[in-house]
Amino acid sequence: MGMEAGIVPRTLRLSAKDNLAVALDEVASGASVAGVVAIQRIPRGHKVAIEPIPAGVPLVKFGQIIGFASEDIAPGAHIHTHNVVLHDFARDYAFAADARDDALVPEAERAHFMGFRRSNGRTGTRNYLGILTSVNCSASVARFAAQAAERSGILSEFPGIDGIVPIIHGTGCGMASKGEGYDVLSRTLWGYATHPNFAAVVMVGLGCEMFQIARFKQEYGVEEADGFRTLTIQDEGGTRRTVEQILGTLKEMAPRAAAARREARPASEIVLALQCGGSDGYSALTANPALGVASDLLVAQGGTSILSETPEIYGAEHLLTRRAATREVGEKLVARIKWWEDYTARNAGEMNNNPSPGNKAGGLTTILEKSLGAAAKGGSSTLRAVYEYAEPVTDAGFVFMDTPGYDPVAATGQVAGGANVICFTTGRGSAFGAKPTPSIKLATNSDIYRRMEEDMDINCGDVLDGVSLEEKGREIFDKVLAVASGAHTKSEELGYGDAEFVPWQIGAVM
Repeated sequence: MGMEAGIVPRTLRLSAKDNLAVALDEVASGASVAGVVAIQRIPRGHKVAIEPIPAGVPLVKFGQIIGFASEDIAPGAHIHTHNVVLHDFARDYAFAADARDDALVPEAERAHFMGFRRSNGRTGTRNYLGILTSVNCSASVARFAAQAAERSGILSEFPGIDGIVPIIHGTGCGMASKGEGYDVLSRTLWGYATHPNFAAVVMVGLGCEMFQIARFKQEYGVEEADGFRTLTIQDEGGTRRTVEQILGTLKEMAPRAAAARREARPASEIVLALQCGGSDGYSALTANPALGVASDLLVAQGGTSILSETPEIYGAEHLLTRRAATREVGEKLVARIKWWEDYTARNAGEMNNNPSPGNKAGGLTTILEKSLGAAAKGGSSTLRAVYEYAEPVTDAGFVFMDTPGYDPVAATGQVAGGANVICFTTGRGSAFGAKPTPSIKLATNSDIYRRMEEDMDINCGDVLDGVSLEEKGREIFDKVLAVASGAHTKSEELGYGDAEFVPWQIGAVM
Protein backbone atom coordinates (compact mmCIF):
# COMPACT_ATOMS: atom_id res chain seq x y z
CA MET A 1 0.00 0.00 0.00
CA GLY A 2 1.19 3.52 -0.74
CA MET A 3 1.53 6.45 1.67
CA GLU A 4 -1.41 8.69 2.46
CA ALA A 5 -1.47 12.04 0.65
CA GLY A 6 0.76 14.63 2.31
CA ILE A 7 2.83 12.13 4.27
CA VAL A 8 6.49 12.06 3.28
CA PRO A 9 7.76 8.46 2.90
CA ARG A 10 10.65 7.58 5.19
CA THR A 11 14.07 6.58 3.89
CA LEU A 12 17.29 5.67 5.67
CA ARG A 13 20.90 6.25 4.65
CA LEU A 14 22.96 3.87 6.74
CA SER A 15 26.42 5.40 6.25
CA ALA A 16 27.81 8.70 5.01
CA LYS A 17 29.70 6.62 2.43
CA ASP A 18 26.47 5.21 0.92
CA ASN A 19 25.30 6.27 -2.53
CA LEU A 20 21.82 4.86 -1.90
CA ALA A 21 19.09 4.92 0.72
CA VAL A 22 16.59 2.30 1.89
CA ALA A 23 12.89 3.07 1.47
CA LEU A 24 11.25 2.39 4.83
CA ASP A 25 7.88 3.15 3.23
CA GLU A 26 6.73 2.73 -0.34
CA VAL A 27 7.87 5.69 -2.44
CA ALA A 28 5.67 6.88 -5.30
CA SER A 29 7.19 8.18 -8.53
CA GLY A 30 7.66 11.93 -8.19
CA ALA A 31 7.98 11.91 -4.39
CA SER A 32 10.86 13.79 -2.80
CA VAL A 33 13.00 11.51 -0.64
CA ALA A 34 16.58 11.59 0.67
CA GLY A 35 17.31 14.82 -1.20
CA VAL A 36 16.21 13.49 -4.60
CA VAL A 37 13.01 13.05 -6.55
CA ALA A 38 12.02 9.43 -7.17
CA ILE A 39 11.82 8.82 -10.91
CA GLN A 40 9.95 5.57 -10.43
CA ARG A 41 8.09 3.67 -7.71
CA ILE A 42 10.34 2.28 -4.97
CA PRO A 43 8.78 -0.63 -3.01
CA ARG A 44 9.26 -0.53 0.75
CA GLY A 45 12.46 -2.21 1.85
CA HIS A 46 14.07 -1.52 -1.54
CA LYS A 47 16.83 0.92 -2.46
CA VAL A 48 16.85 4.32 -4.18
CA ALA A 49 19.89 6.04 -5.73
CA ILE A 50 20.70 9.35 -4.00
CA GLU A 51 23.39 10.44 -6.45
CA PRO A 52 24.42 9.64 -10.04
CA ILE A 53 26.04 6.17 -10.18
CA PRO A 54 27.88 5.47 -13.45
CA ALA A 55 28.03 1.95 -14.88
CA GLY A 56 30.72 -0.14 -13.20
CA VAL A 57 30.79 1.96 -10.01
CA PRO A 58 30.31 0.11 -6.69
CA LEU A 59 26.95 0.35 -4.94
CA VAL A 60 27.57 1.10 -1.28
CA LYS A 61 25.30 0.26 1.68
CA PHE A 62 26.42 0.23 5.34
CA GLY A 63 29.62 1.75 3.93
CA GLN A 64 30.30 -1.60 2.23
CA ILE A 65 30.16 -2.74 -1.41
CA ILE A 66 27.00 -4.73 -2.21
CA GLY A 67 27.40 -4.88 -6.01
CA PHE A 68 28.19 -2.81 -9.07
CA ALA A 69 26.00 -0.75 -11.38
CA SER A 70 25.36 -2.63 -14.63
CA GLU A 71 24.25 0.63 -16.28
CA ASP A 72 24.21 4.34 -15.48
CA ILE A 73 21.83 4.85 -12.56
CA ALA A 74 20.22 8.26 -12.15
CA PRO A 75 19.38 9.88 -8.80
CA GLY A 76 15.92 8.77 -7.68
CA ALA A 77 16.09 5.47 -9.58
CA HIS A 78 15.15 2.10 -8.14
CA ILE A 79 18.27 -0.02 -7.47
CA HIS A 80 17.69 -3.75 -7.77
CA THR A 81 18.49 -6.84 -9.83
CA HIS A 82 17.70 -5.10 -13.13
CA ASN A 83 20.63 -2.68 -12.82
CA VAL A 84 23.06 -4.43 -10.46
CA VAL A 85 25.76 -7.01 -11.19
CA LEU A 86 28.17 -8.82 -8.92
CA HIS A 87 31.83 -9.60 -9.49
CA ASP A 88 34.73 -10.33 -7.19
CA PHE A 89 36.84 -7.59 -5.63
CA ALA A 90 39.69 -7.39 -3.15
CA ARG A 91 38.88 -7.54 0.57
CA ASP A 92 41.18 -6.74 3.46
CA TYR A 93 40.78 -9.58 5.97
CA ALA A 94 42.94 -7.76 8.57
CA PHE A 95 43.05 -10.90 10.70
CA ALA A 96 42.46 -10.21 14.42
CA ALA A 97 42.96 -6.44 13.94
CA ASP A 98 39.94 -5.64 16.10
CA ALA A 99 40.26 -8.55 18.56
CA ARG A 100 39.60 -7.58 22.15
CA ASP A 101 38.76 -9.14 25.47
CA ASP A 102 34.98 -9.18 25.81
CA ALA A 103 33.88 -7.44 28.99
CA LEU A 104 32.11 -9.90 31.30
CA VAL A 105 29.40 -9.09 33.83
CA PRO A 106 30.71 -9.66 37.38
CA GLU A 107 29.79 -13.10 38.74
CA ALA A 108 27.58 -11.63 41.45
CA GLU A 109 25.50 -9.78 38.84
CA ARG A 110 25.06 -12.65 36.36
CA ALA A 111 21.58 -13.51 35.08
CA HIS A 112 20.08 -16.95 35.68
CA PHE A 113 17.43 -19.18 34.14
CA MET A 114 15.67 -22.33 35.26
CA GLY A 115 17.16 -25.29 33.39
CA PHE A 116 17.72 -29.03 33.62
CA ARG A 117 21.19 -29.89 34.91
CA ARG A 118 22.35 -33.11 33.22
CA SER A 119 24.81 -35.67 34.61
CA ASN A 120 27.45 -34.67 32.01
CA GLY A 121 27.46 -31.09 33.30
CA ARG A 122 25.46 -29.54 30.48
CA THR A 123 22.11 -27.79 30.94
CA GLY A 124 18.93 -28.41 29.00
CA THR A 125 16.09 -25.98 28.39
CA ARG A 126 13.58 -28.76 27.62
CA ASN A 127 13.00 -32.30 28.89
CA TYR A 128 12.08 -34.52 25.94
CA LEU A 129 12.29 -38.23 25.21
CA GLY A 130 13.73 -38.82 21.75
CA ILE A 131 13.47 -41.57 19.13
CA LEU A 132 16.49 -41.12 16.90
CA THR A 133 16.75 -42.84 13.50
CA SER A 134 19.96 -44.02 11.85
CA VAL A 135 18.37 -44.22 8.40
CA ASN A 136 15.26 -43.14 6.52
CA CYS A 137 14.16 -46.80 6.44
CA SER A 138 13.38 -46.59 10.17
CA ALA A 139 11.57 -43.24 9.97
CA SER A 140 8.04 -44.63 9.87
CA VAL A 141 8.72 -46.99 12.78
CA ALA A 142 9.98 -44.03 14.83
CA ARG A 143 6.78 -42.14 14.08
CA PHE A 144 4.61 -45.20 14.84
CA ALA A 145 6.39 -45.61 18.17
CA ALA A 146 5.99 -41.94 19.11
CA GLN A 147 2.27 -42.12 18.31
CA ALA A 148 1.90 -45.33 20.29
CA ALA A 149 3.70 -43.79 23.25
CA GLU A 150 1.44 -40.75 23.22
CA ARG A 151 -1.68 -42.99 23.03
CA SER A 152 -0.37 -45.05 25.94
CA GLY A 153 -0.73 -42.13 28.35
CA ILE A 154 2.97 -41.76 29.24
CA LEU A 155 2.79 -38.00 28.95
CA SER A 156 -0.25 -37.81 31.22
CA GLU A 157 1.32 -40.14 33.75
CA PHE A 158 4.63 -38.26 33.70
CA PRO A 159 3.84 -34.54 33.13
CA GLY A 160 7.48 -33.63 33.76
CA ILE A 161 8.27 -34.87 30.23
CA ASP A 162 7.81 -32.19 27.55
CA GLY A 163 7.03 -34.66 24.77
CA ILE A 164 8.25 -37.57 22.67
CA VAL A 165 10.13 -36.51 19.55
CA PRO A 166 10.80 -38.77 16.55
CA ILE A 167 14.01 -37.50 14.91
CA ILE A 168 13.74 -38.70 11.32
CA HIS A 169 15.65 -37.86 8.15
CA GLY A 170 16.12 -38.84 4.51
CA THR A 171 19.59 -40.36 4.48
CA GLY A 172 21.68 -43.01 6.28
CA CYS A 173 22.07 -45.28 3.27
CA GLY A 174 22.87 -44.94 -0.41
CA MET A 175 26.03 -43.12 0.65
CA ALA A 176 29.75 -43.75 0.94
CA SER A 177 30.83 -45.53 4.12
CA LYS A 178 33.59 -43.02 4.75
CA GLY A 179 34.40 -39.44 3.91
CA GLU A 180 32.87 -36.03 4.41
CA GLY A 181 29.21 -36.98 4.06
CA TYR A 182 29.43 -39.91 6.47
CA ASP A 183 31.35 -37.85 9.02
CA VAL A 184 28.78 -35.06 8.91
CA LEU A 185 25.90 -37.48 9.53
CA SER A 186 27.80 -39.16 12.38
CA ARG A 187 28.47 -35.84 14.11
CA THR A 188 24.88 -34.74 13.65
CA LEU A 189 23.35 -37.91 15.09
CA TRP A 190 25.80 -37.93 17.98
CA GLY A 191 24.96 -34.30 18.74
CA TYR A 192 21.26 -35.14 18.98
CA ALA A 193 21.82 -38.39 20.88
CA THR A 194 23.66 -36.45 23.60
CA HIS A 195 21.71 -33.19 23.47
CA PRO A 196 20.88 -31.81 26.94
CA ASN A 197 17.27 -31.12 25.89
CA PHE A 198 16.75 -34.89 25.69
CA ALA A 199 16.38 -36.67 29.01
CA ALA A 200 16.80 -40.01 27.19
CA VAL A 201 17.03 -41.31 23.61
CA VAL A 202 16.19 -44.57 21.83
CA MET A 203 18.02 -45.02 18.51
CA VAL A 204 16.40 -47.26 15.90
CA GLY A 205 17.77 -48.51 12.59
CA LEU A 206 16.69 -51.00 9.93
CA GLY A 207 19.77 -53.20 10.28
CA CYS A 208 21.30 -53.46 6.82
CA GLU A 209 21.86 -49.73 6.14
CA MET A 210 25.21 -48.11 5.38
CA PHE A 211 25.10 -46.14 8.62
CA GLN A 212 25.52 -48.98 11.10
CA ILE A 213 24.52 -48.31 14.70
CA ALA A 214 27.16 -50.75 16.00
CA ARG A 215 29.91 -48.87 14.17
CA PHE A 216 28.48 -45.55 15.39
CA LYS A 217 28.62 -46.74 19.01
CA GLN A 218 32.13 -48.06 18.58
CA GLU A 219 33.43 -44.83 17.03
CA TYR A 220 31.98 -42.70 19.84
CA GLY A 221 32.70 -45.17 22.65
CA VAL A 222 28.99 -45.56 23.45
CA GLU A 223 27.53 -48.21 25.69
CA GLU A 224 23.87 -48.96 26.33
CA ALA A 225 22.67 -47.03 29.39
CA ASP A 226 19.52 -45.79 31.10
CA GLY A 227 19.53 -42.70 28.91
CA PHE A 228 20.54 -44.29 25.60
CA ARG A 229 19.30 -47.52 24.01
CA THR A 230 19.55 -48.89 20.45
CA LEU A 231 17.78 -51.52 18.34
CA THR A 232 17.06 -52.45 14.72
CA ILE A 233 13.86 -53.48 12.98
CA GLN A 234 15.44 -56.59 11.46
CA ASP A 235 16.84 -57.87 14.76
CA GLU A 236 13.55 -57.24 16.59
CA GLY A 237 11.58 -59.21 13.99
CA GLY A 238 9.70 -56.52 12.10
CA THR A 239 7.71 -53.34 12.45
CA ARG A 240 5.15 -54.30 15.10
CA ARG A 241 7.65 -55.92 17.44
CA THR A 242 10.05 -52.99 17.07
CA VAL A 243 7.31 -50.50 17.92
CA GLU A 244 6.40 -52.56 20.98
CA GLN A 245 10.06 -52.73 22.06
CA ILE A 246 10.54 -48.97 21.67
CA LEU A 247 7.34 -48.33 23.61
CA GLY A 248 8.52 -50.61 26.41
CA THR A 249 11.89 -48.88 26.51
CA LEU A 250 10.30 -45.43 26.66
CA LYS A 251 8.12 -46.57 29.56
CA GLU A 252 11.27 -47.70 31.38
CA MET A 253 12.97 -44.36 30.69
CA ALA A 254 9.99 -42.19 31.61
CA PRO A 255 10.17 -42.20 35.45
CA ARG A 256 13.81 -41.16 35.49
CA ALA A 257 13.21 -38.50 32.83
CA ALA A 258 10.17 -37.11 34.65
CA ALA A 259 12.14 -36.87 37.89
CA ALA A 260 14.34 -34.14 36.41
CA ARG A 261 13.55 -30.72 37.87
CA ARG A 262 14.38 -27.22 36.73
CA GLU A 263 16.89 -25.41 38.89
CA ALA A 264 18.58 -22.02 38.76
CA ARG A 265 21.47 -22.08 36.29
CA PRO A 266 23.73 -19.22 35.14
CA ALA A 267 23.03 -17.67 31.74
CA SER A 268 26.55 -18.78 30.78
CA GLU A 269 25.06 -22.24 30.15
CA ILE A 270 22.84 -20.95 27.34
CA VAL A 271 24.08 -21.84 23.86
CA LEU A 272 22.14 -19.63 21.45
CA ALA A 273 21.78 -20.41 17.74
CA LEU A 274 21.48 -17.27 15.60
CA GLN A 275 19.30 -17.88 12.53
CA CYS A 276 17.57 -15.85 9.82
CA GLY A 277 15.19 -16.94 7.08
CA GLY A 278 12.87 -15.23 4.64
CA SER A 279 15.00 -12.09 4.98
CA ASP A 280 13.95 -8.72 3.58
CA GLY A 281 15.24 -5.17 3.30
CA TYR A 282 14.42 -4.54 6.96
CA SER A 283 16.36 -7.52 8.34
CA ALA A 284 19.62 -5.58 8.44
CA LEU A 285 17.96 -2.55 10.04
CA THR A 286 15.89 -4.08 12.84
CA ALA A 287 15.81 -7.73 13.91
CA ASN A 288 19.33 -8.77 12.90
CA PRO A 289 21.25 -5.94 14.64
CA ALA A 290 18.88 -6.20 17.63
CA LEU A 291 19.68 -9.91 17.85
CA GLY A 292 23.34 -8.89 17.64
CA VAL A 293 22.84 -6.78 20.76
CA ALA A 294 21.22 -9.77 22.51
CA SER A 295 24.14 -11.96 21.40
CA ASP A 296 26.60 -9.50 22.94
CA LEU A 297 24.57 -9.44 26.17
CA LEU A 298 24.74 -13.25 26.34
CA VAL A 299 28.49 -13.25 25.64
CA ALA A 300 28.93 -10.74 28.47
CA GLN A 301 27.23 -13.30 30.73
CA GLY A 302 29.81 -15.90 29.74
CA GLY A 303 27.35 -17.62 27.39
CA THR A 304 27.74 -18.78 23.80
CA SER A 305 26.14 -17.62 20.56
CA ILE A 306 26.58 -19.44 17.24
CA LEU A 307 26.46 -17.57 13.93
CA SER A 308 26.16 -19.86 10.90
CA GLU A 309 24.97 -19.99 7.27
CA THR A 310 28.31 -19.55 5.49
CA PRO A 311 26.77 -18.61 2.10
CA GLU A 312 25.01 -15.78 3.94
CA ILE A 313 28.14 -14.20 5.38
CA TYR A 314 29.87 -14.45 1.98
CA GLY A 315 31.21 -11.03 1.09
CA ALA A 316 30.99 -9.91 4.71
CA GLU A 317 33.53 -12.40 6.05
CA HIS A 318 36.16 -9.64 6.26
CA LEU A 319 34.06 -8.01 9.00
CA LEU A 320 34.34 -11.23 11.02
CA THR A 321 38.03 -11.96 10.34
CA ARG A 322 38.88 -8.54 11.81
CA ARG A 323 37.12 -9.63 15.01
CA ALA A 324 38.78 -13.05 15.16
CA ALA A 325 40.56 -13.77 18.43
CA THR A 326 43.63 -14.99 16.52
CA ARG A 327 44.84 -15.10 12.95
CA GLU A 328 44.28 -18.88 12.97
CA VAL A 329 40.58 -18.44 13.77
CA GLY A 330 40.21 -15.92 10.94
CA GLU A 331 42.07 -18.12 8.47
CA LYS A 332 39.82 -21.07 9.35
CA LEU A 333 36.79 -18.96 8.41
CA VAL A 334 38.34 -17.96 5.09
CA ALA A 335 39.20 -21.61 4.41
CA ARG A 336 35.50 -22.50 4.78
CA ILE A 337 34.61 -19.68 2.35
CA LYS A 338 37.08 -21.12 -0.19
CA TRP A 339 35.57 -24.58 0.33
CA TRP A 340 32.15 -23.14 -0.50
CA GLU A 341 33.43 -21.46 -3.67
CA ASP A 342 34.76 -24.82 -4.81
CA TYR A 343 31.63 -26.67 -3.66
CA THR A 344 29.28 -24.42 -5.61
CA ALA A 345 31.51 -24.49 -8.69
CA ARG A 346 31.57 -28.31 -8.64
CA ASN A 347 27.78 -28.28 -8.58
CA ALA A 348 27.42 -25.72 -11.41
CA GLY A 349 26.28 -22.98 -9.05
CA GLU A 350 27.59 -19.71 -7.71
CA MET A 351 27.46 -17.98 -4.35
CA ASN A 352 25.16 -15.22 -5.65
CA ASN A 353 22.48 -17.86 -6.31
CA ASN A 354 21.68 -17.61 -2.59
CA PRO A 355 19.16 -14.75 -2.38
CA SER A 356 15.78 -16.42 -2.87
CA PRO A 357 12.85 -14.97 -4.85
CA GLY A 358 11.33 -13.96 -1.52
CA ASN A 359 14.54 -12.21 -0.45
CA LYS A 360 14.58 -10.26 -3.72
CA ALA A 361 10.91 -9.35 -3.45
CA GLY A 362 11.73 -8.00 0.01
CA GLY A 363 14.45 -5.74 -1.36
CA LEU A 364 17.65 -7.77 -1.13
CA THR A 365 19.55 -7.64 -4.43
CA THR A 366 22.84 -9.55 -4.01
CA ILE A 367 24.39 -12.05 -1.64
CA LEU A 368 26.78 -9.31 -0.48
CA GLU A 369 23.86 -7.18 0.67
CA LYS A 370 22.16 -10.15 2.32
CA SER A 371 25.42 -11.15 4.04
CA LEU A 372 25.99 -7.73 5.58
CA GLY A 373 22.60 -7.98 7.22
CA ALA A 374 22.99 -11.61 8.22
CA ALA A 375 26.38 -10.97 9.84
CA ALA A 376 24.76 -8.30 12.02
CA LYS A 377 23.19 -11.11 14.09
CA GLY A 378 26.67 -11.73 15.49
CA GLY A 379 26.86 -8.39 17.27
CA SER A 380 30.30 -6.97 17.98
CA SER A 381 31.93 -9.57 20.25
CA THR A 382 35.24 -11.21 19.41
CA LEU A 383 35.03 -14.31 17.21
CA ARG A 384 36.43 -17.05 19.45
CA ALA A 385 36.27 -20.16 17.24
CA VAL A 386 35.16 -21.59 13.90
CA TYR A 387 33.51 -25.03 13.82
CA GLU A 388 32.66 -27.40 11.03
CA TYR A 389 29.07 -28.55 10.65
CA ALA A 390 27.61 -30.26 13.74
CA GLU A 391 30.90 -30.22 15.67
CA PRO A 392 30.42 -29.96 19.45
CA VAL A 393 30.67 -26.29 20.42
CA THR A 394 33.00 -26.15 23.42
CA ASP A 395 34.19 -22.53 23.37
CA ALA A 396 32.26 -19.86 25.25
CA GLY A 397 31.59 -16.53 23.57
CA PHE A 398 30.74 -15.68 19.97
CA VAL A 399 31.59 -18.50 17.55
CA PHE A 400 30.87 -19.48 13.96
CA MET A 401 29.69 -22.84 12.57
CA ASP A 402 29.98 -23.68 8.87
CA THR A 403 26.52 -24.57 7.55
CA PRO A 404 24.46 -24.03 4.41
CA GLY A 405 22.10 -21.06 4.34
CA TYR A 406 19.06 -23.37 4.10
CA ASP A 407 17.43 -22.79 7.47
CA PRO A 408 16.47 -26.34 8.57
CA VAL A 409 19.90 -27.69 7.61
CA ALA A 410 21.71 -24.82 9.31
CA ALA A 411 19.67 -25.09 12.51
CA THR A 412 20.13 -28.87 12.59
CA GLY A 413 23.89 -28.36 12.64
CA GLN A 414 23.68 -25.75 15.38
CA VAL A 415 21.43 -27.93 17.55
CA ALA A 416 23.78 -30.88 17.01
CA GLY A 417 26.58 -28.60 18.18
CA GLY A 418 24.71 -28.03 21.44
CA ALA A 419 22.40 -25.03 20.92
CA ASN A 420 19.68 -25.14 23.56
CA VAL A 421 17.81 -22.02 22.34
CA ILE A 422 17.34 -20.60 18.81
CA CYS A 423 16.56 -17.02 17.79
CA PHE A 424 15.24 -16.84 14.23
CA THR A 425 14.70 -13.52 12.43
CA THR A 426 12.36 -13.26 9.43
CA GLY A 427 10.96 -10.51 7.25
CA ARG A 428 8.92 -12.54 4.79
CA GLY A 429 7.37 -14.81 7.43
CA SER A 430 9.26 -18.10 7.76
CA ALA A 431 7.35 -20.88 9.53
CA PHE A 432 9.85 -22.82 11.63
CA GLY A 433 10.47 -24.77 14.81
CA ALA A 434 13.23 -27.21 15.76
CA LYS A 435 12.66 -29.82 18.45
CA PRO A 436 14.26 -30.45 20.85
CA THR A 437 15.41 -26.80 20.89
CA PRO A 438 12.83 -23.99 21.25
CA SER A 439 12.88 -21.39 18.48
CA ILE A 440 12.07 -17.70 19.14
CA LYS A 441 10.76 -15.95 16.01
CA LEU A 442 11.69 -12.28 15.50
CA ALA A 443 9.72 -10.28 12.90
CA THR A 444 11.78 -7.64 11.10
CA ASN A 445 8.79 -5.43 10.30
CA SER A 446 5.49 -4.62 11.95
CA ASP A 447 3.42 -5.65 8.92
CA ILE A 448 4.57 -9.29 8.96
CA TYR A 449 4.24 -9.35 12.76
CA ARG A 450 0.58 -8.24 12.52
CA ARG A 451 -0.21 -10.65 9.68
CA MET A 452 1.52 -13.65 11.35
CA GLU A 453 1.21 -12.80 15.04
CA GLU A 454 0.40 -16.41 15.91
CA ASP A 455 3.84 -17.41 14.56
CA MET A 456 5.96 -14.45 15.71
CA ASP A 457 7.28 -14.02 19.25
CA ILE A 458 8.75 -10.50 19.05
CA ASN A 459 8.08 -7.54 16.75
CA CYS A 460 11.33 -5.77 15.85
CA GLY A 461 9.58 -3.45 13.38
CA ASP A 462 9.13 -0.87 16.12
CA VAL A 463 12.85 -0.11 15.84
CA LEU A 464 11.84 1.95 12.80
CA ASP A 465 9.43 3.87 15.05
CA GLY A 466 12.06 4.92 17.56
CA VAL A 467 12.70 1.91 19.81
CA SER A 468 16.48 1.67 20.17
CA LEU A 469 18.42 -1.42 19.12
CA GLU A 470 19.71 -1.59 22.70
CA GLU A 471 16.15 -1.73 24.09
CA LYS A 472 15.09 -4.34 21.54
CA GLY A 473 18.24 -6.39 22.17
CA ARG A 474 17.49 -6.42 25.89
CA GLU A 475 13.90 -7.52 25.15
CA ILE A 476 15.23 -10.40 23.05
CA PHE A 477 17.76 -11.39 25.73
CA ASP A 478 15.05 -11.40 28.40
CA LYS A 479 12.88 -13.55 26.12
CA VAL A 480 15.76 -16.02 25.71
CA LEU A 481 15.99 -16.36 29.50
CA ALA A 482 12.22 -16.85 29.79
CA VAL A 483 12.10 -19.49 27.03
CA ALA A 484 15.16 -21.25 28.44
CA SER A 485 13.23 -21.40 31.73
CA GLY A 486 10.26 -23.15 30.09
CA ALA A 487 8.06 -20.44 28.56
CA HIS A 488 6.65 -21.75 25.28
CA THR A 489 7.44 -20.10 21.96
CA LYS A 490 4.79 -19.57 19.28
CA SER A 491 6.26 -22.38 17.14
CA GLU A 492 6.06 -24.76 20.11
CA GLU A 493 2.42 -23.83 20.68
CA LEU A 494 1.73 -24.62 17.02
CA GLY A 495 3.54 -27.97 17.24
CA TYR A 496 6.48 -27.24 14.95
CA GLY A 497 9.70 -29.22 15.17
CA ASP A 498 8.98 -32.83 14.22
CA ALA A 499 9.86 -32.37 10.53
CA GLU A 500 12.71 -29.86 10.74
CA PHE A 501 15.59 -32.26 11.44
CA VAL A 502 17.50 -32.02 8.13
CA PRO A 503 21.18 -33.12 8.28
CA TRP A 504 23.42 -31.65 5.61
CA GLN A 505 23.75 -34.27 2.88
CA ILE A 506 27.14 -33.94 1.16
CA GLY A 507 28.38 -36.23 -1.58
CA ALA A 508 26.89 -38.64 -4.06
CA VAL A 509 23.64 -40.46 -3.38
CA MET A 510 24.53 -44.01 -4.41
